[in-house]
Order: sequence, then structure tokens, then C-alpha cells
Amino acid sequence: MEDLFHIPQGDRCATNQVLYNLGDRSIERDLLPWCERHSMPVMAYSPLGGPGASLLGDPILGRIAAAHACSAAAVVLAWTIHGGNVIAIPESGSMAHVKENAVALSLTLTPQELQTLDAAHPLSGR
Repeated sequence: MEDLFHIPQGDRCATNQVLYNLGDRSIERDLLPWCERHSMPVMAYSPLGGPGASLLGDPILGRIAAAHACSAAAVVLAWTIHGGNVIAIPESGSMAHVKENAVALSLTLTPQELQTLDAAHPLSGR
């Protein structure tokens, strides 16, 4: 991103689309803070974990989803966008999934729930 911002009109970039989800938080180390400092939104692809991911089967997500009477997908999406600088673009193959995912827009996770999710899916050391 630094290189992009140093070329003519590179600072006109409107968003940075990258892999980001509760199971893959590596951008939190440097890219996400950089984007926040430069008021550049991040567009998270695969916010539900991507193909073959087992993220939605996590029992902690299931408990939080049950407490909010929503799906695990809605909880994961709410976690992804809670900071306000990340836009999530989940793939959806049906109207039912679109409606299920839309719940995330009005779902407010408690600080304790956010802390529980962060502890269960920590930023890896690599």
C-alpha cells in the first residue's frame, strides 16, 4: 500500500480487498492499522472462512448465535465489521443466505462476546 500511495494517483485507491475473517486475522498486524490510519476501508473476502473452512461449526460461535437467535454466519460477519473500517463480502448462493447474512448489520456483539471470540481465534504468532 505504501508503494501504491507513492505512484501518481495511487492515493485515489478507494478500498483494499483482502482475505480477512475470524480464522485468518493476519492483516491485523500491519495492514489493517495502516488502512485505518489512512482512512481506507478494507473489503474482506471470505469473511465466513472460505471453501472448506470449519469456522461456522465452532461451538463458541454457535453459543453466541443462539444467544442472539441468529446464525453463526451472522455472528462471524458482525465480528468482521464491528470496528467500522471493514466491509464484508460473503458469498451467498440463495436468498435465504442473503437474509441470514443481513442480520449481521443490526447485530451488536457485547464486549465480552468479542473478547471470547478473539480468545478462541487469536491472531497467530506468524
